[in-house]
Amino acid sequence: MRKDLDQIKAAFVETPLAGLPIGHGPSGTVLVGDIDPNRLHEFWQAADALVPVTGRRPVMVTDDFDDRLRIRPEPEAGPSESELRAFAEAAESSEPWQVYRHYREDDEVDEGEVEYYARGMAGVDVDLTALVSDVALPTPRPALERALYDRLLADADLYARVLGSVRFVTQTDYWYTPNSTLLMLLPTSDVRSSGYWVDFFGALTREDQWTLAEVLAQWRHRWDARLVASWGTMLQFQVGRRPAPGDEAWTAAGQLKALAPNLDLSRWEVAVALPAGDAWFVHNRP
Repeated sequence: MRKDLDQIKAAFVETPLAGLPIGHGPSGTVLVGDIDPNRLHEFWQAADALVPVTGRRPVMVTDDFDDRLRIRPEPEAGPSESELRAFAEAAESSEPWQVYRHYREDDEVDEGEVEYYARGMAGVDVDLTALVSDVALPTPRPALERALYDRLLADADLYARVLGSVRFVTQTDYWYTPNSTLLMLLPTSDVRSSGYWVDFFGALTREDQWTLAEVLAQWRHRWDARLVASWGTMLQFQVGRRPAPGDEAWTAAGQLKALAPNLDLSRWEVAVALPAGDAWFVHNRP
């Protein structure tokens, strides 16, 4: 393991990670300390670029809420190869979008509620109620929001005004920044297997961890979404392929809202925002 640390240090030379304290973390991980919270994305990008060299997938973590996250003098054993392989196989056979569903997904919208749902949560400075005035009520909330979204897509000027109010949710400025951050290097380069180590309130059981791991794999394959940070109740992703407006953005927004019930925007607002930014924010708290 000392040799492993030396190899990682050598890989860090001539990167922003050079010279930072490095040592053993929990469950076979390696921790890098003295990470400037205001530069966490930069440090993560440097480590992500080195995955072909280190064989370790990076994720930012914080010890603000967990004193177990500390550099330790001796390595702590992680899962065996067979255990990790079984974890990845279980994850691949899971059905994440049957498990993760937004708790308001089955709501019915009645008379008098349309204005509330059409107003959204971001303070859009225009009344959109007229766009769905012909929708028969009561109707399922997803049907009303999809009708609203489709009619926004048909009006470029109105769409642009709404985008100006909601695009913040796909910018790194919206991400949470802890007081103290560490870079955790996981003992795998496989995206699905990396879910074994991800600390997330939305995946507290082993079965839920399988499901989350499959989300990580699906999002990486479809959107090149890479997990940057795991803060317990929050996950932050860098996205390499933005969903296109329309069905792609609508589907991605539904998945994001399902995983992030505390993301305080309506699904139609998230669908407008997703094609305009490269940062996703997941929030799921007690």
